[in-house]
Amino acid sequence: MFDNLSDKLNAVFKKLKGHGKLTEKNIEEGLREVRMALLEADVHFKVVKSFISGIKERALGQEVMSSLTPGQQVIKIVNDELTELMGGMLEDLNLSGSVPVSIMLVGLQGSGKTTTAGKLAVFLRKKGRKPYLVPADVYRPAAIDQLTKLGEQLSVPVFPSRMEMDPVQICQEARTTAHRTGCDTVLIDTAGRLHIDEALMDELCRIKDAVKPADILLVADAMTGQDAVNIAKSFNNTLDIGGVVLSKMDGDARGGAALSIKSITNKPIKFGGVGEKLSDLEPFHPDRMSSRILGMGDILTMIEKAQSVVDEKKAAELEKKLRKNAFTLEDFRDQMVQVRKMGSMSEIIKMIPGMNKMKQLKNLEVDDKELIKIEAIINSMTPQERRQHMLIKGSRRKRIAKGSGTSVQDINNLLKNYNQVMKMIKKINKGGIRGFGAGMPSF
Repeated sequence: MFDNLSDKLNAVFKKLKGHGKLTEKNIEEGLREVRMALLEADVHFKVVKSFISGIKERALGQEVMSSLTPGQQVIKIVNDELTELMGGMLEDLNLSGSVPVSIMLVGLQGSGKTTTAGKLAVFLRKKGRKPYLVPADVYRPAAIDQLTKLGEQLSVPVFPSRMEMDPVQICQEARTTAHRTGCDTVLIDTAGRLHIDEALMDELCRIKDAVKPADILLVADAMTGQDAVNIAKSFNNTLDIGGVVLSKMDGDARGGAALSIKSITNKPIKFGGVGEKLSDLEPFHPDRMSSRILGMGDILTMIEKAQSVVDEKKAAELEKKLRKNAFTLEDFRDQMVQVRKMGSMSEIIKMIPGMNKMKQLKNLEVDDKELIKIEAIINSMTPQERRQHMLIKGSRRKRIAKGSGTSVQDINNLLKNYNQVMKMIKKINKGGIRGFGAGMPSF
């Protein structure tokens, strides 16, 4: 997400940083380009106007003009204003009230409500909650089945809704059942329509009045840009939503919806859907998102992802092995599996500050299928071969290639890369960080 906007903003900032001293003319020209970049990113024109006005006022003040590094100061101002534009700080899901707490998911058909209900169940379970899924869409034939299957997949209980039931009745009975079975959070997947209509809004209002939800989340497709903003405005005017979940953020290269919704509706984005997996739902941190847009990475989110998948005991064992140069192909495979749990390699690289500015990594497309191939190769080795890679000669390489559905060339490449990693580890152990630097490629 935001790839196009990030590239354009970084080009503007590069020009600004090229001037030792900024003038009003330099700043005006830079802001004109920022304005065009935001409009091309499908940000609402009123939001762009207000945003540029706020930056201009600060950029032409003493904060920048008397600074030793005016270009950097402008970037700081843009970062601050972007953060404020998207809400300033993380807004948590509202889970207050008597148990079981109800959360309503609303939105148009195809926005991703049902999948988001499953993702929220995964998120809440990690927080120690006991979610209960409620299919309240009795109009779309597959809606009840879809959520029921998701519940089975996640081992999360689902209310047994039937097509002939009234949605309000479903929600009321579901709360009673959730309370009886010890569940503390009811996730209601409501019906959608292709367009907003009176009948849809009336039904949602009746459900709201019946269950008194602690939070109402609008699920909006990030890829629809301005449409998502208009939809959010309509739902908010009728239901007074608590916040927004932007689905399909990973497929939106512009980011207009994320930058416009808070200003237009005065309601926060609470979550972003960042992939197809049921674990791919992230709390929306405006400050971290601003940092990503400006190409400064998002190290905090990367650390959180790592902490959620890393086994601390295994990490301690691995550290000992690294210090003793005893890092085997088995360890290599296990670490790769851990990294893959964090998400795609391309996304992880983007979270590392400065990585997007390296020419070698700018257009790097990491094929995650390659990681699967490496895992298959190592799995085709015997335990002894994984621990003593020097044993893997000609005939063994042919056998491993045949067993993993790869080529001998693939085996050669893996062993070559593994040997390079081992050389670097030895340098680190021998000379600390200086030794490590000696083995690194020069950028």
